[in-house]
Amino acid sequence: MPIQTLIADDELLARQKLRQLLRSEPDIEIVGEASTARDIHAIVHATAPQLLFLDVRMPGTDGLDAIAELACTAGVTLPRVILTTAYDHYALRAFELNATDYLLKPFSAERLHSAVLRARDQIRVEDRHKSRESAPSQYAARIIFKSRGRILFLPVLDIRWIGAEENYVRICTGTDTHLLRETMSSMEQRLDPELFLRVHRSAIVNLRYVKEVRTESRGDFMVHLVNGQKLPMSRGYHARINDLLSRAV
Repeated sequence: MPIQTLIADDELLARQKLRQLLRSEPDIEIVGEASTARDIHAIVHATAPQLLFLDVRMPGTDGLDAIAELACTAGVTLPRVILTTAYDHYALRAFELNATDYLLKPFSAERLHSAVLRARDQIRVEDRHKSRESAPSQYAARIIFKSRGRILFLPVLDIRWIGAEENYVRICTGTDTHLLRETMSSMEQRLDPELFLRVHRSAIVNLRYVKEVRTESRGDFMVHLVNGQKLPMSRGYHARINDLLSRAV
């Protein structure tokens, strides 16, 4: 899928040079050029670009102020921003506005390619999240079971971890535990793998409550929860942590 891109710079020659350099990026589709903050606002509203190459110093409102204003505008999805400027003292403001990259003019084609790669990866991650949110979930939002004469509807987000006990699983929340007659495999299939991780044949953790994974003195791995609790991670499941890391970057 092409990445719809806006170029914003008050200098015509700078826009033309950037457009030429971007020809080597086959998935970059330029949907507009802007020379003022007003132009940026109009084109963002009209085309909803995914990526914006932004010069800082522009007539009237500067580029960073234009983005800050767009961020406060209802109904506007901000594009990923790559700053292009001859000045290095805007880096802090760029960081505060979560800019993808900061290119100091004059920049090389290789440096531009590096910035485009970073933006491309971020846009792909965002697209995956959007498609996941719009699709109906195949995973349980609640675990429904009987306990002490009651039928409980337990939100899965309240679960901190799940442990195996023979033919049962023990569900642990922050305040209580519940014993269900179910296997770990069937429980794992009901839970969203973006939220829950199998770390051992007898343990599943909610990633929202994981503080860190440490390597212990003998080379074993230990999962540390935010409440100080520790759960062992077997070597066979450690590869799943690497998979999470690869999807996060």
